Amino acid sequence: MTSKIRNLIIFAVIGLFAILSIANCFTIVDAGHTGVVVTLGKVNEGVLQEGLHFKAPFVQKVVKIDNRIVKLEVNTEAFSKDLQTVATTLAINYRVDTAKSYSIYKNIGANYEQVLVAPAVNEVLKAITAQYTAEESVTNRSLISEGLVQGLNDKLNNIGLYITDVNIINFDFSEAFITAIEEKQVAQQQLLKAETEKQTAITNAEAQAETTRIKAEAEAEANNKIKASLSDDIIRSKFYDKWDGKLPEAMGSDSIITNIN
Repeated sequence: MTSKIRNLIIFAVIGLFAILSIANCFTIVDAGHTGVVVTLGKVNEGVLQEGLHFKAPFVQKVVKIDNRIVKLEVNTEAFSKDLQTVATTLAINYRVDTAKSYSIYKNIGANYEQVLVAPAVNEVLKAITAQYTAEESVTNRSLISEGLVQGLNDKLNNIGLYITDVNIINFDFSEAFITAIEEKQVAQQQLLKAETEKQTAITNAEAQAETTRIKAEAEAEANNKIKASLSDDIIRSKFYDKWDGKLPEAMGSDSIITNIN
């Protein structure tokens, strides 16, 4: 190998090292992220904001922390107030406080989601679920969600994690409990149907009684009017109109004919 070729190789290696060194002097923090600077294994206080930054080549590294709202799905089980097993699927929306990104990475590491958030969700959910029966859990989903947000923020805000929303995707119960609920619903429907039929029968009976009363009152009123309109002269006139001229074989002393001369 000639000295000229050897020199070219040396220059090429130096050039490559220089290019790598220059490239390693800069880092880009993406939008919605912060950069935690680690110098020879030591976490520097403070963070890099989004944009282009200089760093010491081969000495410092920058760990990117996502400070946008992140979704975490958690599957867990808890016991209700009536000791039913409630399998729950939750969607947790949370974010990392930019000012505390470095302390979270320093004290917990990059896997803070599994170390902090998921266990906190399990703990708070168990505490809230124990306040409701299994059936109440279904009808109070919004209250449970609100309780989860409050409880999780109470536990995590000081660390620098903020829960923005909790959505209950699903509640799942044992087959025995589901069967019992279905039987209860059927019984309630049958009771409602019986009450409706009973009320209908009562209404019909009351309507029939009212109709009978009105009819009786009308008939009585008509009879009274007829009775009031019939004088003795009218009765005699009606009798004479219908009399065939024959006297009855037996007449009482109060017969109307006795008055005929």
